[in-house]
Amino acid sequence: MVQSAARDPYWLDRYAHICDNAHMDTTIRNLDEAAYREIKARAALSGKTMGEAVNEAILAYVATPGPAQRTVSLRDLRPRPYPTGNERLSENVDAVVYGV
Repeated sequence: MVQSAARDPYWLDRYAHICDNAHMDTTIRNLDEAAYREIKARAALSGKTMGEAVNEAILAYVATPGPAQRTVSLRDLRPRPYPTGNERLSENVDAVVYGV
C-alpha cells in the first residue's frame, strides 16, 4: 500500500521508479503573494529555479514531524455518569428490545 508523503518523507524516493519521471507540473492556487515573491527572489539569488525552491520547501515541510497520532485504547476510556433522569435506562432499554 502506498503511504502518504505526510507520514513518510521518503515516499517519493521509494516509489519514483513507478513512473519514468518523478517530477510533475502543477498549478497551485491561493498562494500568499508576499510569500511567493519572497521565495521567487530567494530562488533567483541562489541560482535555483522556482521548482527547485518549492521542492525544497515542500520536502522540508514534510520532513518535520506532524501531529502525533495517538493510539486509543479501551483502557483510556473513563466511565461518565449518566445525566439525571436516566436512572432506569437499563430497564427502559430492556422493555424496548425484549418487550418486557
